Amino acid sequence: MSSAFDSSVLEARAAAAIEIARRVGREAARFRTEMGSGLKVENKGLQDFVTVADRNAERAIRDGLLARFPQDTFMGEETGGRAGSAGTWVVDPIDGTTNYIRGFRHWGVSIAFCAEGRLEIGVVYDAAKDSVVSAIRGRGAFREGALILAAATNDPANAICILGHSRKTSFDEHLAVSRRLHERGMDYRRMGAAAIDLLRVAEGAADLYYERHLNAWDMLAGALIAFEAGAKVVMPALSALLSEGGPVVAYSPGLAREFEFILEIEGLAPMADRSDF
Repeated sequence: MSSAFDSSVLEARAAAAIEIARRVGREAARFRTEMGSGLKVENKGLQDFVTVADRNAERAIRDGLLARFPQDTFMGEETGGRAGSAGTWVVDPIDGTTNYIRGFRHWGVSIAFCAEGRLEIGVVYDAAKDSVVSAIRGRGAFREGALILAAATNDPANAICILGHSRKTSFDEHLAVSRRLHERGMDYRRMGAAAIDLLRVAEGAADLYYERHLNAWDMLAGALIAFEAGAKVVMPALSALLSEGGPVVAYSPGLAREFEFILEIEGLAPMADRSDF
């Protein structure tokens, strides 16, 4: 049976998502500069914040996408929603809200599109570089039209790793992974914005991004971009991520053996070895 989402249909959606992510991201950056310390911040939980900028950004993304593609469904961090039988947009309006609040420009706008049980489009506005990175499944990853590629690192002593952690998972386990990487001579950071951390793997600035639990809107766009840039990517089936979230691992192929222990922890295989993403 032929798909309703052929090449031209996906290209139209990717172009729209790129334009909207750029516009909304720049508006959020401008708003942050103008408001300064006057941002209205609400606390959703311990170290879990939301601002009026998040809500305004999600509304602008939802309205912009659904005005153009009214048959699609929408799933956002702030307004909720769930995947439908047609295509579904999965959106984090400001990934890295805590960074955004504090003026640490490691945050982004994350927009993914899934259709017929597959992850098809990933688009991320990267605030640090004021540019958009995007991928359509099977076509490579690009920053403003320029191809990006994962690093060719093969010596762990030259590796940079980014580790995420939330209070939903064990801090002791997080420390154990950090220690294992340290013992192998790798350097590591924690940056606080999964979508952007995955971009850093995609463009070769880092060799690993790993977090034990994320929501779908945090990771889907960046995961597809990293995969299309040539990184190895590991995560649960799309259906599971959309309903309950889960882990993500993205890494430089030349260091695959170094990170096998993480795959063993999660009990998952790389996306290239499966058809359920």
